[in-house]
Amino acid sequence: MERPLIGDSQGRYRIHIVGNSGTGKSTVAKKLSQILDIPYVSLDSLFWRPNWEETPHAEFKALVSKTMNDNPNGWIIDGNYQNHVGKLVQDTATDIIWLDPPFLLYFPRVLVRTFLRLIGLETPCSPGCKESFREVLFSRNSILCWCWCDHRVHRERGGNRMKEIGLGVGSDVENQRMRRLGGWGKELSEWIKRVESMVRGR
Repeated sequence: MERPLIGDSQGRYRIHIVGNSGTGKSTVAKKLSQILDIPYVSLDSLFWRPNWEETPHAEFKALVSKTMNDNPNGWIIDGNYQNHVGKLVQDTATDIIWLDPPFLLYFPRVLVRTFLRLIGLETPCSPGCKESFREVLFSRNSILCWCWCDHRVHRERGGNRMKEIGLGVGSDVENQRMRRLGGWGKELSEWIKRVESMVRGR
């Protein structure tokens, strides 16, 4: 059976987790951080300043590079931001995990998480970035609208990446390192168990 993670020749893991909003990126990243004992960094926390101010493009890219360089023994980074950093994270990662559950599974999670953030029971995606009822319900920048509209975009983008660097299917054979985890949760939970078994067997 193939290993659940590839890593590099020295047994270090640089993991990039991608997927639409609400697919479980941060949850999986935190879990892997505990299992592998390597730091987790959210691109949201690097990009968004308080009051939803965006970090300038060049500065954001520099922050991402610094984050990776400051953690030579491995890291877990979640988030997309390809329009801002290109393939910077993808090309540095030893493993790319694409979370692609059914829309009907993860959109309700986004609804619940957004409501909890609105009433202060869930931490925002980045410090100082509070969500308001007006923005959530009546703005095109609403996370709900974003999630709804981007579902197909992420499916297409992820599918194209898999054709290029997907494990066992990518055309770039030497750089195959992307894994798709879909379904209603069983595939993901079984994969995490395999990661745990891998670590125990070191």
